Amino acid sequence: MSSSALFKINRPTVIDEAFDDEVVVINLDTGSYFSLDKAAADIWVGVASGATANEVVAYMQVKYAADRGTLESAVNRFLAELRAENLIVADINENSEGAAKLPTPSPAMKLTFELPVMQKYTDMQELLLIDPIHEVDDSGWPRSKPKSPDGK
Repeated sequence: MSSSALFKINRPTVIDEAFDDEVVVINLDTGSYFSLDKAAADIWVGVASGATANEVVAYMQVKYAADRGTLESAVNRFLAELRAENLIVADINENSEGAAKLPTPSPAMKLTFELPVMQKYTDMQELLLIDPIHEVDDSGWPRSKPKSPDGK
């Protein structure tokens, strides 16, 4: 993956919310939701801010005690995971290196780097796949989307 690769959140299919040191991401097409914290949350914030992979790595170099090669590898692997879950997509509106607005980490005390991890949850898929506005029965209660012929 190119260090100048640029991604964006796959909206409107994906919604996200930041809570203190965690980001919760929901894929409305699959009903899966994800918890991102630490380095994973930082990478997500980078994507959301319009940062390239290279800018995310540079940001993480200031925040974490790890060498650039380790960070590049971790960021690229995690971006690939996010793409595999259809949470992010390539931004074809050209590279905007330098335009990202990442938060400024404190260089005084670097954090210990842990590989970014995405916790995936599927326990609420049925509920999340209900469209309460458009898919209601005669009594006004939401109903599940009909299953496709392949059972999904």
